[in-house]
Amino acid sequence: MQAQAEYVRDLVLVGGGHAHVLALRMLAMQPLAGLRTTLISPASHTPYSGMLPGLVAEHYQFEDTHIDLARLCQWAGARFVAAEVTGLDPHAKTLQLAGRPPVEYDVVSLDIGSQPELDSVPGARAHSVPVKPVAGLWQRWRELEGRLAESTADHRVVVVGGGAGSVELVLAMAHAQAHNHLKFDLICGATEILQGYNRGARAATERALKAFGINLHLDSRVAEVEDAALVLTDGTRHLYDDLFWCTGAAAAAWVADSGLACDDRGFLRISNTLQSVDHPDVFGAGDIASQDEYPRPKAGVYAVRQGPVLAANLRAYLLGKPLREHRPQQRFLSLVSLGDRNAAADRGPLYASGGWVWRWKDRIDREFMGRFENLPPMPATTTGEAIPGALDPHRQAHCGGCGAKVGARGLAATLARLAMAFPDHCPVPGDGDDAATILGEAGQPTLQSVDVLRQLVADPWLMGRIAANHALSDLYACGVRPVSALAAVTLPFASGSLLQRELEQLLAGALHEFSQVDCQLAGGHSMQGPELQLGFTVNGQPMDSARGVMTKRGMQAGDMLVLTKPLGTGVLFAAHMALHADGRDVQAAIDMMLQSNAWAAELALGHGARACTDITGFGLLGHLLEMLDEQVSVQLIAEVIPALSGAREQLAAGVRSSMHEANAQALAALYVGADTGFEILVDPQTSGGLLVALPAGKADAYCQALHDAGYAEASIIGRAEPRGVAPVRLS
Repeated sequence: MQAQAEYVRDLVLVGGGHAHVLALRMLAMQPLAGLRTTLISPASHTPYSGMLPGLVAEHYQFEDTHIDLARLCQWAGARFVAAEVTGLDPHAKTLQLAGRPPVEYDVVSLDIGSQPELDSVPGARAHSVPVKPVAGLWQRWRELEGRLAESTADHRVVVVGGGAGSVELVLAMAHAQAHNHLKFDLICGATEILQGYNRGARAATERALKAFGINLHLDSRVAEVEDAALVLTDGTRHLYDDLFWCTGAAAAAWVADSGLACDDRGFLRISNTLQSVDHPDVFGAGDIASQDEYPRPKAGVYAVRQGPVLAANLRAYLLGKPLREHRPQQRFLSLVSLGDRNAAADRGPLYASGGWVWRWKDRIDREFMGRFENLPPMPATTTGEAIPGALDPHRQAHCGGCGAKVGARGLAATLARLAMAFPDHCPVPGDGDDAATILGEAGQPTLQSVDVLRQLVADPWLMGRIAANHALSDLYACGVRPVSALAAVTLPFASGSLLQRELEQLLAGALHEFSQVDCQLAGGHSMQGPELQLGFTVNGQPMDSARGVMTKRGMQAGDMLVLTKPLGTGVLFAAHMALHADGRDVQAAIDMMLQSNAWAAELALGHGARACTDITGFGLLGHLLEMLDEQVSVQLIAEVIPALSGAREQLAAGVRSSMHEANAQALAALYVGADTGFEILVDPQTSGGLLVALPAGKADAYCQALHDAGYAEASIIGRAEPRGVAPVRLS
């Protein structure tokens, strides 16, 4: 039998900067056996700073200018964690994350960029929009555009800066809003813009500012920022409606607070090998790092050049080999966008400007982004190099979550045969519910259920949350309040310290969910295996002791069917595995899976629900059929069945989850209606919504209550009828 991969070292990349995305791509093309790589970044998409002005100027779309980190990590076999790092302990080798447990590392690299220096000017932090982080700037700019579209009043936008970033930004804004006749001001504290650029490049830029009607204020240093006004050092006041701040770079405070050696501005001091000068297991690149022997200005071009060296040195450090030295160039080509499709080029004493320069810049930028859009096939094997103690890796292509569930037809056949052999101890096929009732000493019913998932997301904390929420959903579908849980965990083969780290993250995620509903994690069992599996046996008691337990059966003709959450997790994660899914769609699916069904169940009880189930591996159609008896059929309304963003598009493109075909084969004969609506109905769901049958007169009120409680896409999707030709009809 082929040996499975055993992870022995954790490499954590903090930040989705230019150096990190390049290094991750290079490391993936020459994978190291035994290495587990994690990328932590606040969002699934990271902007390429060189194209941001073009995005603001409306030359590009969002997808043209952002790297999909979730997709890149899926391709690279790395874990993607969408979180904000708030601290680092180099002695304990831990990273603190906002709102979740710490993450441990063996080797860590920082590429988190910089931010404008706000605190030296009173009021700047409170009243301005910082240009960095870039993702925040784009969101604020879109909000401003929305406000401008609804207003006809005069509006003044002020940008404080004077370097290339501020110049490109104000020109892009002016180009995008030329039709609105906004007033723009560029406030520069120096006696000239673009300090360090040659005279020709500055002159071309000044002509562009004048052509767009942008007021340039040189030698105008800001002393204080008030609400709606800048106060300069000479006492002059400049009014503004919106203020953008693009001055000298500052470092995130947590880097210096960690105790790592930093320069006088708080940037991580690194050697020529890109390692921290006092902690060799900490690497740094991009704006957050300052190379002691080669100080350079903060510019993205340096980070791009650092990427290959960073990849080589991370590999060498992990293998115990000599590291390379990085010597950054003294001069580099600078291409400055001038609002419209024109640009200025600067390198030493040489300059050029015009439309051809913009096209040159556009080609360079698109070639860079193409490296992450057109990802090459992954190598079938490792390079032959392995971290000591590691085994050869083994890849698994099947879907995770409920996409890995055993098909309904095979499960039913198995239970039917076993029920014949064990009639008193095996559930009769079709009679089982989401949870089984166990009577206590005083006759008080306790409900018990179990659910186990294969790895669906690479982030173990999120996986713990999803698995716990998924398991609890069986209780909620029965109108039961959770009381206790037991864990069953299979961890991928790894060294002892990595096993402990993984287990702590998984259980911390689960406890995050259990603590919200006062459910005690009483114990469990753990073991090692070829892949991660996580499940919980959960126990609970009825929410409404007078009503007792809700069951799947009980629907009557005339009842309305309400679906509380949208469909589509199966196909979206299948698409994610194949690198076809947009990271934003995947994140939306994760957010949906993390939404508890607890409140939806309480509201269902309060609105007189007759029957209820949760939607998981057999898809909406499979679980709906479990609710029907021989007297009732259901008409579904295709156009109102909610689906996650991207789900129907992926189905139309032919993407299917592993479980999809088994569902389709088992259910096709029990359904009539449009073929286009069938595929979403059999898509396997993980931590899906509830499907509730209740009297027609109460359905609208229940839906409204769900919307008020945050189930934004809850919908009435069908109506129960006397049994027709087929159990389910789609119109």
